[in-house]
Amino acid sequence: MPRKMNAEFPAPVLVTDSGTLEALCARLRGEAFVTVDTEFMRERTYWPELCLVQLAGEAEVAVVDALAPGIDLAPLGALLADPAVVKVFHAARQDIEIFLLRFDAVPEPLFDTQVAAMVAGFGDQVGYDSLAAAITGAAIDKAHRFSDWAARPLSPAQIAYAAADVTHLRLIYRRLCERLEKEGRLSWVAEEMALLANPNTYRADPERMWERLKPRTGNRRLLGRLRAIAAWREREAQRANIPRNRMLKDEMLLEIAATAPATPEQLARVRGISRGFAEGKMGQGLIRAIAEANALPDEALPAAAPMRDGPKPSPALVSLLKVLLAAKCEQHHVAPRLVASADDIDRIASEDAPDVPAASGWRQEIFGADAAALKEGRIALGVAGKRIRLLAMGEEPAG
Repeated sequence: MPRKMNAEFPAPVLVTDSGTLEALCARLRGEAFVTVDTEFMRERTYWPELCLVQLAGEAEVAVVDALAPGIDLAPLGALLADPAVVKVFHAARQDIEIFLLRFDAVPEPLFDTQVAAMVAGFGDQVGYDSLAAAITGAAIDKAHRFSDWAARPLSPAQIAYAAADVTHLRLIYRRLCERLEKEGRLSWVAEEMALLANPNTYRADPERMWERLKPRTGNRRLLGRLRAIAAWREREAQRANIPRNRMLKDEMLLEIAATAPATPEQLARVRGISRGFAEGKMGQGLIRAIAEANALPDEALPAAAPMRDGPKPSPALVSLLKVLLAAKCEQHHVAPRLVASADDIDRIASEDAPDVPAASGWRQEIFGADAAALKEGRIALGVAGKRIRLLAMGEEPAG
């Protein structure tokens, strides 16, 4: 039977004033760890609007109303920065981005149970509700997943829903730590946490946003225009606080870079661009960005993505490496995505000494070394029963 939240956790408290928040955070700073989650709105804005912060300690659960009039979130910032308290999240990236924007610092130390679950063999990017069910037996009600968290007053059902995202997380954290410590894998998680703790993971550089578009061209002048257009869009979206794709869609940027409109009339011919936009302030700014890119000297233009030396990897070898990856991850109970990406596999297949994560550390131990041996013909793949098995060259599979 699914466990009921109230049977194991105290009723959540809604915090709407600075004094109560300060007292709460002072108590939580005496804990070894605290579980954290947020509710925010971002559909109509560039910057996420923080609405709620959920916190759970050993004996209390609180939902902090970040939009409450006059509330001072500084005590929360101090708690998140306290090195003596581990901050436990599930799928932490968006939460961390919000706190970095609000407090100019990443919560430290931190622990992401989604990453830990991948290391512990619960699959790729397992959801909180699935993980809670697997580890605690809890059934998480997701009926309010699409609530308008900026609307007030909050209903009791919304508060209960928000609180559930941190209550069961305490037991999940403990069970994952016990399992990973027993298997000697806590250091694996620590490597992943170092990436999450790096502020550069969350800060978008407008001058590099063009790289997200993965243009398939070696024309450096076109790439220069694309870089300028993408940077202009990013800065304007930040300034106006609207989603970048609501301002201009990605495919429109590529067309604008290719056609290089120099007048409002030419810009308005781009599919999806209205005449009002083209003739307005934003259109003028975009045209200036294009003109400035066109005026750059050749040496200031971005280089096309380097082509890999040598022939393309053998599709058959890539397929074998993927089978090896799946088999090794099945053996070690770890999510394949955490060990090697599809691009990593291609590079292992085609390069003599690929600089990929799978070639070092714990990934090398469970996959990288065997991948190199398979590629060099020192081992082969066979089948024993219903499982893939590694064979030394000349060894016969077991019957």
